[in-house]
Amino acid sequence: MRKVRELQHIWRLAAVMPALFGLLLAAPVQAREPATLVIHVENISPKGGMLRLGLYDEARYPDDDSVPVASADVQAHPGETVVTLANIPPGTYALETYQDINSNNKMDTSWLGFPLEPFGFSHDARPYFSKPRFAQVKFDLVPGTNVQILHLQNSVSLVAAK
Repeated sequence: MRKVRELQHIWRLAAVMPALFGLLLAAPVQAREPATLVIHVENISPKGGMLRLGLYDEARYPDDDSVPVASADVQAHPGETVVTLANIPPGTYALETYQDINSNNKMDTSWLGFPLEPFGFSHDARPYFSKPRFAQVKFDLVPGTNVQILHLQNSVSLVAAK
């Protein structure tokens, strides 16, 4: 009789094991699910050109010459341009963008270093003599679809804000 009870106990465990094993396997898959980031860039100038956007992690953000984690160069549409970045690992990031009106692949600046083309950062952070710190522009990207809204600024809007 004791052997029968032991066998019944083993069979019950055997019935539950596949479900437990499935839960263990599913947990890491969910943690690795990529994120999609939909960015609405507003205040696009009617002068056209290209909207150049970069997504940076903290390690890459301070360096102006670093390669972004993800980027997009799209035609600028007056008013609003929507950019979608897909298959991004979840994490903490910052956005930088500018409207390259003359399509020369660089942010044009005055001889004093002030931007001559519209630009923007996540959280609509405003630069003061240098770009905002990562702590001012960071946001968390979670698995699934995420949305950010940025408003382009220009040097005149920086002076007017003071």
